[in-house]
Amino acid sequence: MSVIPFDEREGTIWFDGAMVPWREAKIHVLTHGLHYGSAVFEGERAYGGRIFKSLEHSERLRRSAQLLDFEIPYSVAEIEAAKQLVLKTSGLTDAYLRPVAWRGSEMMGVAAQQNTIHLAIAAWEWPSYFDPATKMKGIRLDIADYRRPDPRTAPSTSKAAGLYMICTISKHRAENKGYADALMLDWEDNVAECTGANVFFIRDGVIHTPKADRFLDGLTRQTVVELARRRGFEVVERRIRPEEMEGFSECFITGSAAEVTPVAEIGPYRFTPGAMTKTLMDDYLAEVQPRANAA
Repeated sequence: MSVIPFDEREGTIWFDGAMVPWREAKIHVLTHGLHYGSAVFEGERAYGGRIFKSLEHSERLRRSAQLLDFEIPYSVAEIEAAKQLVLKTSGLTDAYLRPVAWRGSEMMGVAAQQNTIHLAIAAWEWPSYFDPATKMKGIRLDIADYRRPDPRTAPSTSKAAGLYMICTISKHRAENKGYADALMLDWEDNVAECTGANVFFIRDGVIHTPKADRFLDGLTRQTVVELARRRGFEVVERRIRPEEMEGFSECFITGSAAEVTPVAEIGPYRFTPGAMTKTLMDDYLAEVQPRANAA
């Protein structure tokens, strides 16, 4: 991944309906989204010029905003067209896309109902969320101190920027101890998710994954569940206690950035990436790649 700071890169960004030079896509320091977390975003990948599950991401972006009580002033169709323009203008065929919507600067207080809602979309090259060599051996995860919040305290099904504050803290703490990421529990100490990915476990040929009603039900997670069932693998969505991890043989995480990544270690628990994980990795890569046109 490039070490060039994001605000110093070249290119263009779609910003409130127009393509603007990358370095000019700026907001004021007194922006509500910066101070109060009134922002939502998506993380998407394009493969061979096609954005995987683009429509689903655009629909979720608008739903996330509605859960934060604001309306993005662009339709799903307009967001879709903007993403295609960004991808085309970037000259990239394999890319990561980041749509983000936020409350603007008209009012600076907790209440800001009259603030303008802005939308920007950028694309850049981001080959792999984890080092490829490490990924194939299985990454190491710490267990985070912070819990995912009770849905009664936050809009947990929204991809809201503010909900990632504890994810950043948890990932930094994990990296400082030599881990690649952190596994987070929910407020009742059940296994929840990683800082930016969902988690799956395998035992005796059965796939187990936390029920996604207390955190974001990732689109990659949904895809992998579908792929597993297409293979005839049994998938059980349920509450999982941390001590159960001792009895699982395989573990992997899923996300638009992480794709399907094997896990070798979570705190004191060990796993061995195996055939089922490899099968789902291969199936996912086959699913996201554009189909060849018939002759």
